Amino acid sequence: MNACRQTKIVATLGPQSSSEAVISRLLQAGANVFRLNFSHGTWDEHAARLRLIRDLGARLGRPIGVFADLQGPKLRLGTFADGPVALAAGTPFRLDLGDAPGDARRAPLPHAEVFAALEPGAALLLDDGRVRLEVTACGSDYAETRVIVGGVLSDRKGINLPGVLLPISTLTPKDRRDLQWALDAGIDQIALSFVQRPEDVAEARALIGGRAQLIVKLEKPSAIDHLLSIVALADAVMVARGDLGVEVPAEEVPVLQKRIVRACRSAGKPVIIATQMLESMLNAPAPTRAEASDVANAVYESVDAVMLSGETAAGRYPVEAVTIMDKIIRKAEHDHICRNRGNGHEVVPETTESDAVSAAARDVAATIGAAAIVTLTTGGTTALRAARERPAVPILALTPSAAVARNLALVWGVQPRELPIFADYEPALAAAIVCARALGLAHPGARLVVMAGLPLPMPGHTNLLHIVEIPEETG
Repeated sequence: MNACRQTKIVATLGPQSSSEAVISRLLQAGANVFRLNFSHGTWDEHAARLRLIRDLGARLGRPIGVFADLQGPKLRLGTFADGPVALAAGTPFRLDLGDAPGDARRAPLPHAEVFAALEPGAALLLDDGRVRLEVTACGSDYAETRVIVGGVLSDRKGINLPGVLLPISTLTPKDRRDLQWALDAGIDQIALSFVQRPEDVAEARALIGGRAQLIVKLEKPSAIDHLLSIVALADAVMVARGDLGVEVPAEEVPVLQKRIVRACRSAGKPVIIATQMLESMLNAPAPTRAEASDVANAVYESVDAVMLSGETAAGRYPVEAVTIMDKIIRKAEHDHICRNRGNGHEVVPETTESDAVSAAARDVAATIGAAAIVTLTTGGTTALRAARERPAVPILALTPSAAVARNLALVWGVQPRELPIFADYEPALAAAIVCARALGLAHPGARLVVMAGLPLPMPGHTNLLHIVEIPEETG
């Protein structure tokens, strides 16, 4: 149980974390949700990891979220005839659709859609921005460029086009196959890569058809231009700082991160901060001070979750990375500045019954010193609106749906559990009290603030606020 920790931890699984023993230790260390990265690994490998997670969740009686991160349309150069080449600043360099391997003067770029979108003056960033080109002339199958920042290029290096809206779908043929496999396997959430516009999100939602939730990864500057529309369409959002940091200047990334977090907090959508949070722990048993500050600052921003990528998938110290992240989060959350910032007053409730009850629940819990807020929720909305207020006490979210419980594992402050007794309020309340005591969230004599929509079940409609006292145990 991580009942005292509000900010959640997402751990990516990979070669270093695929055994039952390691996954179990990651859970014990504090992981709440697992990420399966479909840029790497086979379906069989992902299936084996998913089975282990589901088995561990059943054994522990704990909902554990799992999401599939689709690769997206990764643009890459072709190959070079004689190995890596060095490009010097100021020299010309040609990109084209030709099949011939490249050299120091040209390289194949097998993406016609790139040339269709280019204009003179456009910037091209190669190998995560280590090499920078500027287009001087272009056509439907070529681009003449000038090297602005030189460096070494080798086979299959990635290419980014900041400020260029590409006429491509966010979902490649590989992504569509991976998506269908993930849905059939029962994965809880799908992370959509390289979103450029709201239409990309709408396309993915149509394909998912309500079978999983959709996490939108924000890593393209063009997506920021449509931020509010994209957040409205998403179930959750990831600030994917890797590619975002390539396509915009480094000094803009913190500003964009805060802007995205504010938009998600206002909308009540879970937001994840990702990329390089404890990067040095790929090879070191402890993070740098700057990395510890990065994690803590995300907590101070009141994000829902922070994510580990290579640190747990391929690093030498996967369990240590989760353990240290857990310690950093707890330390920050116990700071009075963090508690004051996260108390919900920075968001304005909408003029709905649900938000009125959610805001009142936060204030009532603080006033009476409640041990926890309990939400009886069918689809998860009641718990999400309660979490949006960032109360000072844990939120115990009880739902009849195992899938909803797993999705809520990502949400700030929420301790989700599946509750089969859900048809009538009084039996559900009695079961909630038993659950709160069993999880150590409340003791006899403590009070709970209960939120629900009556009559049960009433999805998406919260109209009840009830204060109850935990009874003393009897004979």
